[in-house]
Amino acid sequence: MSYLDQDYREIITKAVIGKGKKFTQQKHIIQSPHKPSSILGCWVINHLYQAKHLSEDRVEINGSYELNVWYSYNDHTKTDVVTERVTYQDQIDLAAKDKQTVGSTVEVHARTLTQPQSVSCIIDKKDGKINTEVEREFMVEVIGDTKVSVRVDPSTMVDSSKNLDSDLKPDFFSGKQDSNEHTSH
Repeated sequence: MSYLDQDYREIITKAVIGKGKKFTQQKHIIQSPHKPSSILGCWVINHLYQAKHLSEDRVEINGSYELNVWYSYNDHTKTDVVTERVTYQDQIDLAAKDKQTVGSTVEVHARTLTQPQSVSCIIDKKDGKINTEVEREFMVEVIGDTKVSVRVDPSTMVDSSKNLDSDLKPDFFSGKQDSNEHTSH
């Protein structure tokens, strides 16, 4: 197919020009003010993130969340909650990329497939610190300008050598109509 072929046209449009996803498991160590006896619960809340385009092959997500660990201490007689804000940075490779991109302005859309959640929360017997493991998964799409080639129906092509003036009705937009035309109400 030749792009100079009269049966084809190139259209520039916004489209998804790159896609990727990444699953991450990250460990965190939390120091509580008391030596924990047992873990009663672990929650991840207040998740915030931003995505930015690094290169044609990669997107970076910078985010943070709070880890809240409810634990017992003093030989299971008291409880407390320790909260720690955690920051992270995920670089996501774009697996699918469009080769027909034009221009350099892009938008990045990121969404979580798996919100950050605790999958493990245990007490280290040696030092009494709380070890947590959090998992999260993101999907990113990069949107930019791309070229699309479309086939044009040759029967709809206009012959530019034909005199179009003979087909125009000069009074069409003025509201005047030919006496032969009828209007139905």
